[in-house]
Amino acid sequence: MLLKTFRWAFAVTAAGLVAGVLYDGWTAFGLVAILAVLEISLSFDNAVINAGILKKMSAFWQKIFLTVGIVIAVFGMRLVFPVVIVAVSARLSPWSAVHLALTDKQRYQELVTDAHPSIAAFGGMFLLMIFLDFVFEDRDIKWLVRLERPLAKLCRVDMLSVCIALIVLLVSAMTFGAHAHQHGGVHADKAETVLLAGVGGLITYMVVGGLSGFFEERLEREEAREQEAERGGSRSAVALTGKAAFFMFLYLEVLDASFSFDGVIGAFAITNDIVLMALGLGIGAMYVRSLTVYLVRQGTLDDYVYLEHGAHYAIGALAVILLVTIQYEINEIVTGLIGVVLIGSSFLSSVRRNKRLAAAS
Repeated sequence: MLLKTFRWAFAVTAAGLVAGVLYDGWTAFGLVAILAVLEISLSFDNAVINAGILKKMSAFWQKIFLTVGIVIAVFGMRLVFPVVIVAVSARLSPWSAVHLALTDKQRYQELVTDAHPSIAAFGGMFLLMIFLDFVFEDRDIKWLVRLERPLAKLCRVDMLSVCIALIVLLVSAMTFGAHAHQHGGVHADKAETVLLAGVGGLITYMVVGGLSGFFEERLEREEAREQEAERGGSRSAVALTGKAAFFMFLYLEVLDASFSFDGVIGAFAITNDIVLMALGLGIGAMYVRSLTVYLVRQGTLDDYVYLEHGAHYAIGALAVILLVTIQYEINEIVTGLIGVVLIGSSFLSSVRRNKRLAAAS
């Protein structure tokens, strides 16, 4: 099962490492390997969240996620996205940006770093909304009960998560602008850009999440009517298909894009070679996809019920880190460790819960 699920990830790893050696020798081999590990460590929480969504989808859409989705993830986010950032921020044509990435790597890195505040604002707001909507929902199973119980009561307040997210964005943009003006920074004129990018992240979340939720609810209503018509037939919930699955797929891709921001930006701390970045981060993305499928097929989220909680807290931490990095630099190791610690803790809590239930039965 393990070998079958990860076979493509292993194949891409071998091909990527060989391509690295052929491109720039054994130094490139080491850099590609390091980048792959960086991407996997930063994106483990992504796999857990993806699995929670993917298990609702039909087998057909799961295959789409693993084929079309991986093309978008590897080539779109890890190769095209950094080029698009430079093209937009520096007002260059895409071809000029590619030429710059291959011929003047130092300048290319400077342009990506210059665009970081708007990237962080967009991704930070998208992830923050996911976290807030999770903690403000009343759930049967609670992990950190003392924290989650009072927060769940706030779910009665309409649009609370949106209001909090907008307040956080305003504070981030105003603080960033004030700090840049005070120190005469090069980003002094970009507070407005941060604000617009953050609002863009918020709108993206609401549109894609809202549409997928709408079609999912409609599908559930149809399923309920069918069950009622059959009078007592015990059937499992139908997997998402059609429009519901399509918008859920879009939601997954935007989610993956938001998760990949920190990996793409963090990769520049290791190398500014766009080819090596694409190879290393692409290998990491393949493992995240394979891990997602493994979690779904093994039913891991059903067996370890707090994993989803840990992943959402890791999302909240990553959202805050992204918004903080608008102004301050934070080491990628810290980002990765926070996610690993939170998910690891939720896994151990799940194991202890399972032992208690087994002992009681």
